[in-house]
Amino acid sequence: MGLSSTLFTGLSGLDTNQTRLNVVGNNIANVNTVAFKASRALFKPQFYVTDNAGAPPSTDFGGENPSQRGLGSVVASIEKDWSPGSIEPTGKPTDLAIDGDGFFVVQGKQQAFTRDGSFTLNPSNNLVTTGGDYVQGFAADPNGNIIAGALQNINIPMGSLTKAQATENAAFQGNLNADGAVASGASILKSNVAVTDIFSGSPAQPTTGSNLVDLRDESDPAGPAMFAAGDTLTIQGKQGGRDLPPQTFTIGATTTVGDLDNFFAEGLGVDQSATFSGFAGTIGGGVDTTGTKTATGGFLTFTGMPGTENALSLSGSAFKSDDANMTLSFADSGTPAGESVSTSFVTYDSLGTPLTVNLTAVLDSKDATGTTWQYFATSGDDTDYKPFDPANPTTGMQVGSGTLTFDSNGKLTASTGSIQIDRANTGADSPMNVAMDFSGMTSLTSGTSQLLMSSQDGRAIGTLTSFSVGSNGIITGAFDNGLTSTLGQVAMATFDNVQGLTDQGGNMFTTGADSGVPKITAPNTLTAGEIRAGALEQSNVDLSKEFINMIISSTGFSASSRVISTSDQLLTDLLNSSR
Repeated sequence: MGLSSTLFTGLSGLDTNQTRLNVVGNNIANVNTVAFKASRALFKPQFYVTDNAGAPPSTDFGGENPSQRGLGSVVASIEKDWSPGSIEPTGKPTDLAIDGDGFFVVQGKQQAFTRDGSFTLNPSNNLVTTGGDYVQGFAADPNGNIIAGALQNINIPMGSLTKAQATENAAFQGNLNADGAVASGASILKSNVAVTDIFSGSPAQPTTGSNLVDLRDESDPAGPAMFAAGDTLTIQGKQGGRDLPPQTFTIGATTTVGDLDNFFAEGLGVDQSATFSGFAGTIGGGVDTTGTKTATGGFLTFTGMPGTENALSLSGSAFKSDDANMTLSFADSGTPAGESVSTSFVTYDSLGTPLTVNLTAVLDSKDATGTTWQYFATSGDDTDYKPFDPANPTTGMQVGSGTLTFDSNGKLTASTGSIQIDRANTGADSPMNVAMDFSGMTSLTSGTSQLLMSSQDGRAIGTLTSFSVGSNGIITGAFDNGLTSTLGQVAMATFDNVQGLTDQGGNMFTTGADSGVPKITAPNTLTAGEIRAGALEQSNVDLSKEFINMIISSTGFSASSRVISTSDQLLTDLLNSSR
């Protein structure tokens, strides 16, 4: 009976050492498997047969220890080594490695967890594992804020997601020549012929409201009307040599000369309410009776804003009508004077539509304390601009104005104003407000004034072309228009007892009876590690250690087999002793 039990004892040694060899073999086979965690087999004695339970000592007996015989070994447990493997850069943006504790959360037929971050994008631009499970994370709202809580599939819509951003801030830099002349002269557009109001028998007057349909050439008051109800006027002049967008106006039976003046103001980007310290004239429409043939006629005039960059021009067909009887033309009889500078820049509405804004700065005054400049912004893309509305003449191309104050050292001390572009009935947010930042401006003596936009935060429509994943798991998309936006965040799970997880193969784990519930959170939060993008965690198998374990296991296996062969020999000898 004793020799038989020895056979089974040796057999248990074969079994346990064979199990350990299986574990070692599996570790070696996965030495190059991404994020593989090595295992180890731990043994324990199987159980013992007690031949003598022992006895306690007494006054005349020293006691007796128990006598027990072991019956072999069994596998106590097979544990994983969860120490991190080395992280190897790959350069592939969908490759992710965990630096620290935690698991990626994936969803296939069931929720699972993995440290294998060799992910790819499927045809639907979802981030998936090599086995096709969806990588889980948190979504981002339209403003780029992470919506923590509910998990969902991570989607990175490369080449399809488009995004635009409205301009909210524009910054400028340059130098405004402090040695320039204060603005004192302006363009005065004067009609080629004197006109008369046949209704009143006097020169046409904008202030008294002469109707355009009553105007005639002063030299031929009985001739054809210059304007008739239903005529469409078009004005497309120049300001400071810059082409202005066209403006149209359909004349009505009660359209006045004052309406025509307002039409000129809007079409030429002139702020009739502006005032200048060194300018004695009146900006806007008027009449000049100098040089007329009789007292009933006068030349229509329109005075622009002072400054050389505000010089107006209506040459050729810049002012025309679809009625051939309208033969008026206008030439500049004034002398625009004063230091000024202009620039054009592009802003964007909420739909990404580019909007051109013209900005002109004019030297208004200077004294011992410094200089003061006025700036005026116009845009033909303002939806108030076309067509001209005589009932609302204060809107139009003008979109903003303000002042810039510089001290005696040329440093900006104050700035006022902003611009507001109306985008009504375009589908975009309206109005669009843009804050003007002139902190980069100076006013020092120089040959010329310089003004340019250095930055603005709006963007046209753009397509998602690339993305990156931060250490906190936040996915940031880059668009070809220069914008960046948060697309989502990779989630991570931690467990109170990782040894309690159930290995499903394929680098996938599920919760086990002793693992505890997963704590799903953002990377680098609580006990979760960080994300390393463009890299993969390598296997933590130590080959030298595995080879040693293989030698030890094979030695144990050989020794156990020797116990069996020795017991067999003894049994054979016992049987032969009866012969």
